Amino acid sequence: MKDLAIVLGIRPDVIRASKILKLLKESSEIDFDFIWSGQHYSENMKDTFFKQLNVPIPDFEFNVHSHSKAYDNTAEEIESVKNLGTKVPTDASIVSSIITNLYNHFQNHKYKAAVFLGDTNTVMGSIAAAQHNIPIVHIEGCMRSYDWRMPEEKYRTIIDHLSDRIYAYLDSYKQQGLNEGISEKIIKVTGNPIVDIINEHSQYFDNGSDYLEENILNLVKDSFVLVTCHRRENILNEESFKNIVSLLNSIKNSNVIFPMGYKTQEILNNSGLSLNKNIKVIDPIGYLEFMFLLKRADFVATDSGTVIEEACIMGIPSIQMRYSTERPEVYDVNASVKFDPTRNDIKFTEIIKKVKSINQGWANPFGDGNSSEIIVKDLIDLSNNNNFKNHNPDDYSFDTTRSFKE
Repeated sequence: MKDLAIVLGIRPDVIRASKILKLLKESSEIDFDFIWSGQHYSENMKDTFFKQLNVPIPDFEFNVHSHSKAYDNTAEEIESVKNLGTKVPTDASIVSSIITNLYNHFQNHKYKAAVFLGDTNTVMGSIAAAQHNIPIVHIEGCMRSYDWRMPEEKYRTIIDHLSDRIYAYLDSYKQQGLNEGISEKIIKVTGNPIVDIINEHSQYFDNGSDYLEENILNLVKDSFVLVTCHRRENILNEESFKNIVSLLNSIKNSNVIFPMGYKTQEILNNSGLSLNKNIKVIDPIGYLEFMFLLKRADFVATDSGTVIEEACIMGIPSIQMRYSTERPEVYDVNASVKFDPTRNDIKFTEIIKKVKSINQGWANPFGDGNSSEIIVKDLIDLSNNNNFKNHNPDDYSFDTTRSFKE
């Protein structure tokens, strides 16, 4: 029996967990398997992220061929699906495939605990672990947007209530878990590992220029804005998408660099909408290239939770293009301006003015950069003491004796 199965499936997971994997690999106290679900399955993009962040090669890989969840797949990924002669998978088929693959894997490989990160289709593999009575660990637990439109909100709520150990980044996240009746003994506050990654790799961000084409580097010489947009509630809702395009077209006197996922490109091309000539659309890029651009941007407009965190940590103002967020801290420190694409009464130019007027110099609200060490130390301690399981009757925060009454 090995100590841990660490299950990841999308590129942001690789970024956030890269130091955790590195520290576990260096430890002589713990034995683990790294399992890649294949939710993001482009060999080119996956390998780029793995190499840039020195992430170990997965011990096991599944090929669930996701397209529907992330909406940022490459042309290679889309063509791969077409070449299979199958329809683009749905969330249901992807989740089913992940559960089935992990269930079969857990039948043949035993672990003290299974570790999941985040809130995507891949974390639904925790159901397979639960079916085998393998204790579940959730990194990035108890984040809540309270917006039930978001599939991520459903996923993170489910895995938190299945988990035997939750690593919550902030005290406020822990309180959200407590509010739902999750036992305090299950939740450990760690800080956000994305701070660790930025601190550790910031010296390499300038190397991102090595991967960018000359025409993009020419745009960076002047004032520019960085944009990302991929969330289904934004790109699949006609009015929301139209409002986002209008917002971006309100950016004047600056170049705009927009690494755009192929699904978003497809929707834009079929929408009848157009972006102004100062907006340069490019294909999805790697981690170092993106951070090279983010570091130099006047501000970023995004619907990505990870990008919002990265911008806040690096002191870059942002527009958060979302009706709701599970990361309200960026508003608390006045690092971001909200743009709700569902509303039709917003003056787009006012949003641009607001983000340009943000005073930089806010305090980073996401931790001190020691999150990965805290998580790894706790995992080692729990494994050495074989103390992962926390779903016994007396582990709950309330009286359960009625269910076990003689």
